[in-house]
Amino acid sequence: MTGRVALAESVDRDANRALRARFDEVHGQYRQLRSGLDELQSRLAHLRVTERSDDGQVTVVAGARGELVSVDVHPSVFQDRDAKVLSRKITTTAHRATAAAVAATQELVAGYLPAGSGSVEFLRTGDFGALLGRVDAVMRHGG
Repeated sequence: MTGRVALAESVDRDANRALRARFDEVHGQYRQLRSGLDELQSRLAHLRVTERSDDGQVTVVAGARGELVSVDVHPSVFQDRDAKVLSRKITTTAHRATAAAVAATQELVAGYLPAGSGSVEFLRTGDFGALLGRVDAVMRHGG
């Protein structure tokens, strides 16, 4: 009987060591992620993306969420006096600035997430399947 007890205690110690090692790994990843959060928030608050129209007459600045920060129109644009052309130029440039700002934000945030994370793939593609893939796999295999 004592052999079985000793074996069971050994198995318990090994299992506890493995669990502790996994906990330490996950906790370390959390601490790293948490410590970078303040820096990430600051970088996002200051993120600005500038786009110019092809002819340089319109300049648009967008923030981290793609919000419009500013629109500058060069005085030469008024020589044409074509409001529709100017409107299209502003809209096109604003769309490019917004898309570039969102891409820059995704890239920045991805740098603070664990490699191989479904969250990184979700940021890049918007695919909720990537975000939930790990949870789905755990539910399928772990019950």
